[in-house]
Amino acid sequence: MKRTVKIYLLLLVVGLSVACTKSKNKPGHTFFPDMAYSPAYKTYSENPVFEDGQTMRLPAEGTIPRGFKPYPYAGRSMEEQVRAGQELENPLQATPEVLAEGKRQYEIFCVSCHGDIGDGNGHLFTSRVFPAKPRSLIDDYLKGKPDGEIYHVITRGSFSGLMGPHGGQISPENRWRIVHYVRSLAQDQNIASSEN
Repeated sequence: MKRTVKIYLLLLVVGLSVACTKSKNKPGHTFFPDMAYSPAYKTYSENPVFEDGQTMRLPAEGTIPRGFKPYPYAGRSMEEQVRAGQELENPLQATPEVLAEGKRQYEIFCVSCHGDIGDGNGHLFTSRVFPAKPRSLIDDYLKGKPDGEIYHVITRGSFSGLMGPHGGQISPENRWRIVHYVRSLAQDQNIASSEN
């Protein structure tokens, strides 16, 4: 009996050692490949999973992520945008660290539409994927807006509907960081134009 158990244990050890591989690129047999290797869709690509064919989705209606507070201003309303500008103040200081993270967040979420310098000449417009030119973030119109209005547009989208809401994708702190970075883009443009 003991000898049979030892033989089975030996066979088990040999079987396990043969079954294991050191190559991380070949993990072994996959039993449910459609679940293990689900297709990834890019943000603006078509998606056959949803009826409307869009990949980028808003959070489910009425849901609030854990740790977040409900945003008290309605979208697509100029009155609410102005009210947000009057009532919201940026809780962050424009430190080098805040600006660096604001730039990083801008490059992730904003640069494809608004461009590297914020002039509205992002890739989606210049490649004609998006037919309407996004608003310039460095012109006088935006310079006169309070931080709360810019934050509101990032959160709820633009009044015109050309810019979609990003509140479900960007944390509140990072939205404020982006506001600081957008302000720095306008300042950099002023410095560049005064030097010419």
